[in-house]
Amino acid sequence: MSATVPAFVLGGTGYVAGELLRLIDAHPHFEFAGIASDSRPGATLAAAFPHLAPAYPTHTFVAIETLLAALGPRQDAALFCAAPHGAAAGLVARVLAECRSSGLHIVDISADHRFRTPAEYAAVYGHAAADAAQLAAFSCAVPEHVAGTPTAHVAHPGCFATAMLLALVPLLRHDLVEPDLYISGVTGSTGSGRTPAAGTHHPDRHGDFYAYKSLAHRHAPEVRAIAAAVTGREARIHFVPHSGPFARGIEITLQARLTRPVTGAEVNALIGEAYRDCPFVGMAGREPRIKDVAASNYARLHAEVGDGTVAVHSVIDNLVKGAAGGAVQWMNRLFAFPEDSGLRAVAAGWT
Repeated sequence: MSATVPAFVLGGTGYVAGELLRLIDAHPHFEFAGIASDSRPGATLAAAFPHLAPAYPTHTFVAIETLLAALGPRQDAALFCAAPHGAAAGLVARVLAECRSSGLHIVDISADHRFRTPAEYAAVYGHAAADAAQLAAFSCAVPEHVAGTPTAHVAHPGCFATAMLLALVPLLRHDLVEPDLYISGVTGSTGSGRTPAAGTHHPDRHGDFYAYKSLAHRHAPEVRAIAAAVTGREARIHFVPHSGPFARGIEITLQARLTRPVTGAEVNALIGEAYRDCPFVGMAGREPRIKDVAASNYARLHAEVGDGTVAVHSVIDNLVKGAAGGAVQWMNRLFAFPEDSGLRAVAAGWT
């Protein structure tokens, strides 16, 4: 593939789009080529993302028609879709219908292409999205769990789903746990998007901590389906998410009954071996903390064993590893670039 590939962003004013722009600016192989926004065409990127002004001082959002016209004649092109759930599928359909480049690759960060059938998606979201033919052009997995590029386009799992899958897939692949997985997770306020709401408004969230959508969160069926596809094992996901009083990051704790006697050291060694060749997933010597990974594409895991059960802790940054960074990681692979290209920046630490 060419040394530099033009990179486009579809759906451009949210937190994830801002992270994509930040990562593209520092990437050695992707060159920013355009960002479309239905709500702000003509507005400057610096107005929407003041922290990105040094990189994009005069660049503006464009209409979808302008982006499609720019995509048309390209031989190679990387398209990151950061549009909302429910809207992404239609926008991607337009791109696939109007852009005939054989070198186009799409990574969708929304949920619209994560399920294998329209019925599975509708059962979770309550409305239709992509049709069966369009879904067949996408595969969905955490990049660490599949080899190569199964399809021309990829749907990156959700942020909670990424953290959960990193913890549970090695356990299921080694038949180490019973199929009932109990997972508690905490996310920062950026996980709810940029539009203010009661759950993310700072005075409501600051100094507070609460669960929501207990045992009914949409990432549970997503995780169940992806886990079955990559491990061949069916699991029952009992998930309780929580809102934390911080902006970015996710911590999940998975608990399950062991199928055979093992020590904590053995479980940590097993998980570590599963990710031995994965540059962004590492083991921590203690329960990991969000600040170990905040603002980076890294994940840290740690396991403890007691009374016939195992607890696995997993931390990621929800906007990077769980969204924009994971998408760039997939796009690197789709274009045969080193998978860690543009993603090696370490955690910020004191966010």
